[in-house]
Amino acid sequence: METKIKQSLIGGVVATIVMSVFMFLISFIGFPKMNPPAMLSGMMGMPVFVGWFIHLMIGVIFALAYAYFLFNLVKKAGGKVVRGLIFGVAVFIFAQIMFALMGAVMGGMPPQEGSMVLLMIASLLGHVVYGIVVAAFVTEKE
Repeated sequence: METKIKQSLIGGVVATIVMSVFMFLISFIGFPKMNPPAMLSGMMGMPVFVGWFIHLMIGVIFALAYAYFLFNLVKKAGGKVVRGLIFGVAVFIFAQIMFALMGAVMGGMPPQEGSMVLLMIASLLGHVVYGIVVAAFVTEKE
């Protein structure tokens, strides 16, 4: 891929879809069911396709942030998997802060099923998967 923008657009969309599928499948091994697009749309009182659109746009925005701001900070940390792991953890932390703020502003979060600890672990794993996929797409070439 030629440009960081193209890498980020494709990588962000692919990584968000892979993360969403991973979060859906992880429920089959005992983790709570997670559906980020449905949660986003539910918080806003919008249809699920709006949640999917927002979820994909957030994924692209984070991929652009990785390509243009974070890549140079993590490129010496190791290979793509290590860089993606670091990025995924950072995105997870940011997402938790944003959901807490959104919940406070919008009057609370939608009720979650299952163990909060397992929910957080599944979310962390999903964001790490997202980070690794983004790191696989975004390279140094401009």
